[in-house]
Amino acid sequence: MAVTIKSQREIELMRDAGKILAEVHERLAEIIAPGITSLDIDRKSEEWIRAAGCIPSFKGYAGYPASICVSINDEVVHGIPTEEHHLFEGDIVSLDAGVIYKGYQSDAARTHGVGEIDSEAKRLIEVTKESFFRGIEFARAGNHLYDISSAIQQYVESQGFSVVRDLVGHGIGREMHEEPEIPNFKPKFGKGIRLKPGMTLAIEPMVNAGGYEVWILEDDWTVVTQDGSNAAHYENTILITDGDPEILSLN
Repeated sequence: MAVTIKSQREIELMRDAGKILAEVHERLAEIIAPGITSLDIDRKSEEWIRAAGCIPSFKGYAGYPASICVSINDEVVHGIPTEEHHLFEGDIVSLDAGVIYKGYQSDAARTHGVGEIDSEAKRLIEVTKESFFRGIEFARAGNHLYDISSAIQQYVESQGFSVVRDLVGHGIGREMHEEPEIPNFKPKFGKGIRLKPGMTLAIEPMVNAGGYEVWILEDDWTVVTQDGSNAAHYENTILITDGDPEILSLN
């Protein structure tokens, strides 16, 4: 499948989707506290997404059972919300959500500390977020896709952390996952596609405090670090323009 260039109408719809998703994330941040369950988070997320006239894009996607991914501590992504998973003081939790608005998608993730967290966990969250912004400095028409990937990897590794290799970002539009795949590390070969105005991309650094190796739990969804170290996730949907990139999922 070729990388799609979005029309002005499509971009406007994706702006609307992104704004709604950003507001959902802002509301979710306010309820993160010790004692809440991951299922509580999922229920609130779905309630707010649907109240805004959107569909939660994750629910039912490839059989995924929830409206949001809630990944705690060593869970990198795709944690399935349950009543048994309570948040405790000192945990970190990554929330990954998507919405469909009038047929167009937005995808974004945030990692939060639960109550008071230690300095290394704070630094992991901050470095993961900053790596996104280091990457999108290169998200400009005329640059190559892997310029973004290389910038993310270089910054993360300079801080003593590692980027996950088995999971990548992606194009986005009418479908949640479109071409191209966007690694958070520089592949050994090639430069990646040349970026053009109208491309919409989900850039999502997934960063581990320890090694980059991961595996999938028996639920066939939850991805965890192999060494048990904490992981953080930060993602936004962006638009390539004639100038600076536009972040569609950040108010």
